Amino acid sequence: MTQRVEKILVVEDDEQIRGFICYALSNEQLTYLTAETGHQALEKQRTESPDIMILDLGLPDLDGMEVIRQVRERSQLPIIVVSARDREADKVAALDLGADDYLTKPFSASELMARIRVARRHLNLQPAAEESSLLTVRGLSLDTAKRLVYLNGEELHMTPMEYQLLSYLFHNIGKVLTTGAIIEELWGAGYGRDTQALRALMAGLRRKIEKNPGKPEYIVTEIGVGYRLKDE
Repeated sequence: MTQRVEKILVVEDDEQIRGFICYALSNEQLTYLTAETGHQALEKQRTESPDIMILDLGLPDLDGMEVIRQVRERSQLPIIVVSARDREADKVAALDLGADDYLTKPFSASELMARIRVARRHLNLQPAAEESSLLTVRGLSLDTAKRLVYLNGEELHMTPMEYQLLSYLFHNIGKVLTTGAIIEELWGAGYGRDTQALRALMAGLRRKIEKNPGKPEYIVTEIGVGYRLKDE
């Protein structure tokens, strides 16, 4: 079978950094296109249908956070943020808006490619139609063929990472999953133990499925260990 060729949109106004990213992509024989502003990024996302977006936050017109918000209104393409903003609050905010990953500048080509491999792996998780399966627990349903989530029959909008997290929990329903195991499943073994990223992702997911995120009925926190999707 011929492997699909992904098209990566590089959104970066700094010419040197943009050139570095594009050089790293070309060395891996990856197809890319570029944008230097937020408005260009949104236009190319609409017209070129890229598979992955690499996004700088400090753009000259729109803030990258606004780009994430607008993209997430209509698309689930993986978004890898690359930014000089290294505050924990910025990382949490970007992930909370729907970014899939956050890489702080400066970074190496190998680190960037590791994050892209994770995003590419997520692109290939779409199951074949004949593998259709609907997993349900107390009104919360996961359609693994269409990659859709329903709560009491109403479809919920999920980012790719939110869907992947919920899918992992569904396929291990009733089991306590450690934070390390979840991070490795979602971001890969080389990602480290950045629990802030996972907590931000979990907070966003809970806001969508829980009546009271502070007192979750579906995904419970096992203090000091990880999380569990209740099967009761």
